[in-house]
Amino acid sequence: MSTPEENSIDQLDVIAVGAHPDDVEIACGGTLARLSDQGYRVGIIDLTNGEPTPCCEDPAIRVAEAHAAAEKLGVSRKILTLPNRKLFDSFEARVLLATEFRRHRPKIVIGFGNKTPMASPDHYQAMLITDAAVFYSRLTKWDEHFDGLPVHTISRHLYFYLGYEPIRSPEFGGNITVDISEYLDRKLASVLCYKTQFPPEKQHVLDRVRGLAITAGSAAGFDAGEVFASTRPLGCEDLVRAVLPS
Repeated sequence: MSTPEENSIDQLDVIAVGAHPDDVEIACGGTLARLSDQGYRVGIIDLTNGEPTPCCEDPAIRVAEAHAAAEKLGVSRKILTLPNRKLFDSFEARVLLATEFRRHRPKIVIGFGNKTPMASPDHYQAMLITDAAVFYSRLTKWDEHFDGLPVHTISRHLYFYLGYEPIRSPEFGGNITVDISEYLDRKLASVLCYKTQFPPEKQHVLDRVRGLAITAGSAAGFDAGEVFASTRPLGCEDLVRAVLPS
């Protein structure tokens, strides 16, 4: 059982969930940096520490890189203890993440929106875990599984694209593109904090991330953008304000 001090962690407006440190930066680092500058309380939760990997000699190095990247973006970060390469959707994993949602009480959760063929299967498992945890967070009469933390209903759940996969057609409730024109360099700087993951021979990944951000942005009239899918259709009360740039 958690102590009252542990249960009084600051509320967050937005939580982005990745399977490994660097997933979120690649997928939506520009959006998170922009939200932080706009005054929202933003956090990243990584389900695993991402290790082992070929060029990292100690998991502590990857953890330090992750916190440096979060600092670049101006967001908080928590790395959970689920196993890299062996990440599976399970009751225990769902509860672990849902407990964090109940603790931080976000309005919006952003996570993986699909499989990533030819890349880590952990990504799809992270999607399943996040989907379930969003639901578990609001379930009543089950507090004993969540350190006694009260139920919390998450208002919106969005899916991200990883950032080096081709942009697909609209799915779920439709696509949203966030303008990250002024934040693309900061996004890339956060990715470059992972020196163990992006040595010189893998710098082409950064070119791909930049290129897809420019492509996504140009389709919406921006210099650079990040695309999200809503799990449900979005509505509005003022059509003009909703569809015209601010």
